[in-house]
Amino acid sequence: MEDDDQRVVDLVKELVHRLLYTSQQSNQQNPNPSYTQQEYNQALKYALRILSSRMTPSISADDDAMAESIKRRLATAGKSSEALTFADLYSKFSHKSGPGSVKNKWAVIYLLKTISEDRKVRQNQFANRISNGFLDSALAGGLPTLFDNDELNGSSGGFGKLSKNSSVGGLNDGVDDLRGSSGNVRSIRGLSNLDKSVKNRGERNSGAYSDSFSGLSENMKSWKGLGDNARGLRARENVEKLYKGGILTMSKDPENIRDMAYREFADLIKEENEVMEVVLVRDVLYACQGIDGKFVKFDEKVDGYVLPELIKVPKPTRIMVQKLCELGWLFRKVKGYITESMDRFPAEDVGTVGQAFCAALQDELSEYYKLLAVLEAQAMNPIPLVSENAISGNYLSLRRLSVWYSEPMVKMRLMAVLVDSCKVLKGGAMAGAIHMHAQHGDPLVNDFMKRLLRRVCSPLFEMVRSWVLEGELEDIFAEFFVLSQPVKAESLWREGYRLHSSMLPSFISQSLAQRILRTGKSINFLRVCCDDRGWADAATKAAAAAGTSTRRGGLGYGETDALESLVTEAAKIIDKHLLDVMYNQYKFKEHCLAIKRYLLLGQGDFVQYLMDIVGPELSEPANTISSFKLAGLLESAIRSSNAQYDDPDILDRLRVKMMPHNTGDRGWDVFSLEYDARVPLNTVFTESVMSRYLKIFNFLWKLRRVEHALIGVWKTMKPNCVTSRFFTKLPQAVKLQLILTSRKCQVLWDEMNHFVSNLQYYIMFEVLEVSWSNLSKELEVARDLDDLLGAHEKYLYSIVEKSLLGERSQNLNKALFKLLDLILRFRSHADRLYEGIYELQSRTSDSYPSRDKSRLQRPSSNKSSEPGSWLGEGRKDLTKRAGEFLRNMGQDIDTIAKEYSSVFEGFISQLPIQQHIDLKFLMFRLDFTEFYGQLRPTTGGKLLF
Repeated sequence: MEDDDQRVVDLVKELVHRLLYTSQQSNQQNPNPSYTQQEYNQALKYALRILSSRMTPSISADDDAMAESIKRRLATAGKSSEALTFADLYSKFSHKSGPGSVKNKWAVIYLLKTISEDRKVRQNQFANRISNGFLDSALAGGLPTLFDNDELNGSSGGFGKLSKNSSVGGLNDGVDDLRGSSGNVRSIRGLSNLDKSVKNRGERNSGAYSDSFSGLSENMKSWKGLGDNARGLRARENVEKLYKGGILTMSKDPENIRDMAYREFADLIKEENEVMEVVLVRDVLYACQGIDGKFVKFDEKVDGYVLPELIKVPKPTRIMVQKLCELGWLFRKVKGYITESMDRFPAEDVGTVGQAFCAALQDELSEYYKLLAVLEAQAMNPIPLVSENAISGNYLSLRRLSVWYSEPMVKMRLMAVLVDSCKVLKGGAMAGAIHMHAQHGDPLVNDFMKRLLRRVCSPLFEMVRSWVLEGELEDIFAEFFVLSQPVKAESLWREGYRLHSSMLPSFISQSLAQRILRTGKSINFLRVCCDDRGWADAATKAAAAAGTSTRRGGLGYGETDALESLVTEAAKIIDKHLLDVMYNQYKFKEHCLAIKRYLLLGQGDFVQYLMDIVGPELSEPANTISSFKLAGLLESAIRSSNAQYDDPDILDRLRVKMMPHNTGDRGWDVFSLEYDARVPLNTVFTESVMSRYLKIFNFLWKLRRVEHALIGVWKTMKPNCVTSRFFTKLPQAVKLQLILTSRKCQVLWDEMNHFVSNLQYYIMFEVLEVSWSNLSKELEVARDLDDLLGAHEKYLYSIVEKSLLGERSQNLNKALFKLLDLILRFRSHADRLYEGIYELQSRTSDSYPSRDKSRLQRPSSNKSSEPGSWLGEGRKDLTKRAGEFLRNMGQDIDTIAKEYSSVFEGFISQLPIQQHIDLKFLMFRLDFTEFYGQLRPTTGGKLLF
């Protein structure tokens, strides 16, 4: 063993000699390469101290990385040629194998790199060599510091005394220095005694060494009072304690050298930091559970966990603790939201979606608790020293904790963001807000959000399934995007359900939401209004066609395509079933046709007969007319026309309605017909719709009344009503006046009849029949009840607009009704005229056949003519009175004609500027000969008669 030690020493000496010689030879400024004994002794001591270093590298072994680091350092320093040379040498060195090759190549490269860095550091740092240089560098894993005579002599204070009392760097010769080196090597290898030859040589200089190191011991004792730094004091005590015989001997036990050094290092760290890392780890674990630790506590002012400034820890450790405690702050936020939400339930409307959200968060926290349990178990194990083999040890440090917390931190941040976003939201709005955060490119975040959304959206999709397949709205917390409100059966479809846009989640489109709404409404309409149960089979068929189940939980988040397929199939089948029920069971088309025939006066024979039999009754004051009598007359008109062959259910719905009347109103003004549309037909024929039908009926009824009045006037003034014998007995002046007045009446009648006939034709054929044809076509292609309602609404709107009853035709409507009133006034004057003529004829005739007398005697209800006052008058007075009567009637007819012409001109002049195209066709029908257009420029807008 001693021979081996001696051989090691010899090899070291040879290596140092070659290195020094090569270094001197490479120096171009020195032509005679040589070195002094002092340089040799110093280099030899430095080499032995390197070999006696007890530290292991703090980095992993990687040959290529280390070589790359050296090349990069040389290139950065501007030594590109040296970097290339090193690369070439390293390539040869790394590829060499076999006998004589170096096994641990990385250690050699690392040693060279460390020596280079250590020499640069020594040039810049000299103060406190023993306290801060030797021990600190050794404990930190670096190289021991080498002292030379110049450095020590040039130092001040205790170092000067050290250089005088000891010759640490100035040995007399290489052999004496080698003795210390051999002893150092023996100490490294753990030998129990020194080589005999080396021991003998050491005895010769033992006195010098004893004196030298005794002086060093005294100086070290004096250094104890130089400062209050506990670390430096302890280091100096350790140096004094372990510095024996000229070399630093850590222990006689070779297996315990590292342990002693690292225990000393741990004591120094403990004294400096005051708080051990294991305590901080446990505090961080407590903080991440929302619990205050021994040192790390929650500060309400800062709103976070803090480590007090009084606790002395390194700044990097403090920063790491703060970053790790962010997880605890996030945990408090999420846990607080869950606790608050559960405490508010059921006093406040948290909602099923909110409860599902809290449950999903709680599940994530449960997984988080499991992780904390594992970490707490690891925290029970002590943190090993760097010297121990702790690569795979089951312990927990702050750095390991930061690695463990990387994924939980991402999830907890997401949950905290969601909690902040959903504090005031519920139902579909909450699901939509969470869905917006799911649009993320990170797979971890995306998977986490999808898993969370599946839990959160489960109640919402269950509401959709129940609504679409069963028509049930299970939404006691108003979370669903479909709202219901209590209404009458007739308003169930239009007002019973509507979309709540604020609760519509963003992953359900507006069109899909409308289909969902309509499908559920259709089921409820069939169940409530139609008393139908066939929708259940239709819903089952829809689910089977869509490939989904009717059971709970059949749909979930991320299955939007399946949801859309289910809704589409359900809507198609249920809507078709609903239309079949409306068309076949409730005969919707037949009822529409009945309304057209009776309320829109499309059944001609019925309307004409009704007009004839109720005419005398409606001429009476409105307050004297009995609605029961009118109902009887209606039944008579039905039995006397083809209406008697209609469905009894339809005829039973047709009734007489007397509208509210004012003083002076006649029966014509308040009479109307109504149609009783029962459930479910009243969904289409609502009160608003029937009021518009009533408005159309009143207009058509008045138009028919005017037509009936003109027909009555024509019957009265037929030429054969006045006998030729009557004309022969009249004076010439009276005869001419009678002819002139009759002609005026005839011309005005022709004018009015032309207008009413063409207007009647336009309304009956170009308005009602065309609109009905369009309605029939649209009903054939209707796919759902909304299409049916839309078709009927379009039909009714078309009739109202084309009939001059719309909002855009108010001026035309006023002019039209004024014209109709003028026609009725003309009928009254025409009746008075011909009643007077008949009375005059009866007074002037000597004798008539009894048949003619009975035909000519007409009762008069107008007292203005007062034909009885002509009795007892002479022939002369009778002639005078007849002439005055005819003259007055002619003037009245002229007045009516002028007023009619003025109103008619205003009416016909507005037709070309109307927006509706059919009203222009009405203009063409009224003035197809361009008579009025030619007459207007020459007469200044007045019609001539």
